[in-house]
Amino acid sequence: MSARYMQPLRIAIQFCFLGFMLWLGLRFYQFVTYMRLGGGSAFVPRPDGMEGFLPISGLLGAASWFKGGGINTIHPAAVVIFVTIIVTVFLLRRSFCSWICPVAALSECAWKSGFKIFRRNPRLPHWLDVMLRSLKYLLMTFFIYSIAIVMSPEAMNAFIQSDYHKVADVRMLDFFLNISPFALGVILFLLTISFVLRNPFCRYLCPYGALLGLIATFSPLRVTRNVDRCVSCGVCSQVCPTDIDVMHKKSVASPECIGCWRCVSHCRFNEALSMRAAGRFNVPGLLIAILLVLLFWGGATIGKWNGHWYTSLSLEEYARLLGK
Repeated sequence: MSARYMQPLRIAIQFCFLGFMLWLGLRFYQFVTYMRLGGGSAFVPRPDGMEGFLPISGLLGAASWFKGGGINTIHPAAVVIFVTIIVTVFLLRRSFCSWICPVAALSECAWKSGFKIFRRNPRLPHWLDVMLRSLKYLLMTFFIYSIAIVMSPEAMNAFIQSDYHKVADVRMLDFFLNISPFALGVILFLLTISFVLRNPFCRYLCPYGALLGLIATFSPLRVTRNVDRCVSCGVCSQVCPTDIDVMHKKSVASPECIGCWRCVSHCRFNEALSMRAAGRFNVPGLLIAILLVLLFWGGATIGKWNGHWYTSLSLEEYARLLGK
């Protein structure tokens, strides 16, 4: 497959995942409504994979597992999804961010719409950009330190088994159903500036993306520039959504690289850019797409096979917790 077709393929996969996640959210809303009404509406089973919306639970569960606590039975799929994303990022760089993440998908739609309206997406001064990027690493450090380092195995298990954590998925739903004026204002502000700047939340505030970026620096897969073919036109640097100066790099190792293939797709002169494993082996874009989908399907399948996918909470337990 030619690199020029990679963007339509990436966007198609991105929107398939977005549609699937919206469907999960709708089904979960119907399930919660049924439970809260005590059966007054049509029964909808709790949809599998809702834990994909609980990255903090995934981090907590993975840390507990690492410390010998085993995979918790409350939200086991959160751990499976978290580990699957980590493996995916190590093998395929931050492809999760540009191919799957629903927040990144909406943000990309916003800045592309802004580009059509204003004919440009301005870039912040380098010093300000670096300062703002540090925020997501500070947030990442806070969560990892507070959860994975400070909490003892006993404290982790106590929190995992607490009523608060048991309905973390419902609390996430309620956050959006009963959103506060402050939270709504923050979301609207981020959405508004997303029409001007490229991926501001992902670039400056997402602690998940910060963690994935650090892991991706160890990935054997990188955008590689053939200096003999490159004519230094600068298009690759211009189209990069994370403002990496691709034109002046032989190999892109930056944690900001989200594996979106935009630089490779827009390089039309002598195919000077390519995605390579270990700097030597060319990796076709179609193979990246297939591996990405297979890894996520495989992670969920393995979780189901070994019994670490479905929550142990019964309908009666959900009814008790939601009736409080």
